[in-house]
Amino acid sequence: MIEIQNVTKTHRLGETEVHALRGVTCSIERGSFNFVVGPSGSGKSSLLYLIGALDQPTSGDIRVDGHSLAAQSTAERDAYRRDDVGFIFQSFNLLSNLDAVDNVLVPFLPQGVSAELRNRAEQLLRDVGLGSRLHHQPRQLSGGEQQRIAIARALLKSPKLILADEPTGELDSQTGAEVFRLLRELSSQTEATVLVVTHDSSFVTASDRIIRMKDGRLAET
Repeated sequence: MIEIQNVTKTHRLGETEVHALRGVTCSIERGSFNFVVGPSGSGKSSLLYLIGALDQPTSGDIRVDGHSLAAQSTAERDAYRRDDVGFIFQSFNLLSNLDAVDNVLVPFLPQGVSAELRNRAEQLLRDVGLGSRLHHQPRQLSGGEQQRIAIARALLKSPKLILADEPTGELDSQTGAEVFRLLRELSSQTEATVLVVTHDSSFVTASDRIIRMKDGRLAET
C-alpha cells in the first residue's frame, strides 16, 4: 500500500539544519499493523506526518496505492487526508465545548452532517464502550474515554490508513492495553492499515511489523 523511497526531511532553525530523516526507504503492506519505534529524535513522528501528508519531504517520495504524494496538488493532499487517513494523536485534540458525538463528527461539521452520519458516529462510540457517554464533554471524561472518542473520530470515515502518534502516551498501562485492543479489533473489521509511533514496545505482538529508527534512518524492520 505504501512505498517510501529515499525520503529525507530537513528543518532549518536559523542558520542550523536539523536532519529529521536521512534517506528512509521501506514498504508497508495493506491491512498490516505496524509499529515505528526508536528513541526521541529518531524521526518517527516526522515519518508519520509525511505519510499522512501533514508535511512534505525535502527529497524522495511516498507513494500510496501507487499515487505519489509529492506529485499531488494541495487540494489532492487535502482530499487524501480527509477521505483516506484517520489520525490519532497523544493529545486527543478534542474540542472542549462539544460533546462526544460532535467531537467524532468534527471533520464533517463544515459540510453539514446527515442523520445517517450522526447515527454512525453514535454507533462507533457504542462500539468503543461509550454508549452511556454520548453527550458528555471532554472535561467529564477520563483520559482513556477521551482517547476512545479520538479513535471513533478516526474510524468514522472508514479510512484506508490509520496513523497514531503515541496514542497511549497519556494513559496508564491497563487503559493503553484496552485502546490497542480496540484499535486491533476495529482495524481488522475495516481492513485498515495501521501505523503506530510509540516509545513503548509492550503492546507489540508476534504478528506485528516493527520499523525501528535511529538518527533519522531505518535501523531495522
